[in-house]
Amino acid sequence: MPALSTDSDPAPSATASATSPEALSFETKFRLLLDITRTISRSLDLDETLSLIIDSVKSFVPYDSAAIYVLETNGRDRRIRATVYRGYDEASMERLLRLGEGFVGWVVQSGGAIVIPDVRNDQRYISSDPLTMSEIVVPIIANNRIIGALNLESRTLDAYKAADLEVLTLFASAAAISIEKAILHQERLEKRRLESELAIARQVQRSLLPDRAPTVEGFDIAGLTVPNEAVGGDYYDFIPFPNHQLGIAIADVSGKGIPAALIMATFRACLRAQVRNDFSIRVILRKVNYLLWESLDSSQYVTAVYGVLDPASRRFSYGDAGHNPALLLHADGSYEELSCGNTVLGLFEDRKYIECYCTLQPGDIIVLYTDGLTEAGQDGEEFGLARLIETVQRQREAPAQELARAIYDAARTFASPAPLGDDLTVVVIKALPAATEKG
Repeated sequence: MPALSTDSDPAPSATASATSPEALSFETKFRLLLDITRTISRSLDLDETLSLIIDSVKSFVPYDSAAIYVLETNGRDRRIRATVYRGYDEASMERLLRLGEGFVGWVVQSGGAIVIPDVRNDQRYISSDPLTMSEIVVPIIANNRIIGALNLESRTLDAYKAADLEVLTLFASAAAISIEKAILHQERLEKRRLESELAIARQVQRSLLPDRAPTVEGFDIAGLTVPNEAVGGDYYDFIPFPNHQLGIAIADVSGKGIPAALIMATFRACLRAQVRNDFSIRVILRKVNYLLWESLDSSQYVTAVYGVLDPASRRFSYGDAGHNPALLLHADGSYEELSCGNTVLGLFEDRKYIECYCTLQPGDIIVLYTDGLTEAGQDGEEFGLARLIETVQRQREAPAQELARAIYDAARTFASPAPLGDDLTVVVIKALPAATEKG
């Protein structure tokens, strides 16, 4: 039995009834406890299990108000919440208790039971029922781990005795098994629900990305994205135009996981809507920025590069928005970073954007990428721009799809054994020599 703390020696009960523990034989109490435990154990619903427990307790130990508290852990933050209760008003039960706070917090922290004959004489008392005079609290322990507490209050002085503590402790021990089973069942159901939602989210996100590499005369183009979680906030796109030009986009959303994926979908919809209006690149970025500013929270934003490749003139017109500069590697081995110096999308209501351009020669390669590539690393050392350039130079004869995969593999190998800490996306644009141009 848990350690017992009392504020005074036991005195005769002010209320004794046929239902009090004193009126029940040990065999009767054991039989009642066994029957109730069987009833409780049939339920896998946590709320139903807790309600059955708190209502069944009254068959053993009368109370005027009662509550079952469950210990909740969120990272380092541990709070105690009243999950089901009887006899209290709702407002008084909304408060989350810290470990050691009040009688319940003391019991959950120490693991010992407590009987208070007169709550007025104990400074730990936190009033939830103004008429309460005495209180008893026992821990709920499962697998040697405190998962909550069972709290009973009476409007009679010195209402609870050692016999009540013994019965309540036995009941809490039996109930703990059912609570643990219900919690595990709830966690399994929640896990299945999340897995189902993630599967749907992955399917939706895949449908928003290109399903094949574009065919552009004189160029070999490919893209690759690898989310750090089940879904991610990176994005790339190929948008063909009737005049044989190709829109090319890459973007990185602030944050990770499903929230970032939702913003990514919003950005894609905004971008494609403006592209179809045949605006210039600078106008497209300005309009997308305003639409995102209207839609996102103040701390959310998108970095991006959007460009248009004209295969006839080999001209790549582009505008960046706070994104990593595109990398242009020339056939002679030199390189340059392509950036117009524009700001991110979605943070500010009204921003002007400029567009830049470059003319690609046969053998030139453009690599667009998100910061998950260059920031991949271990022990504080990042993959970085120099290793990216080295990888591209070493694999420059490979087809665009193989080059994109080689870049990803190089970053992943460099970061190993640590996982990549962010989503990673690469787009490769290769200007082909005349003899190898795709027809």
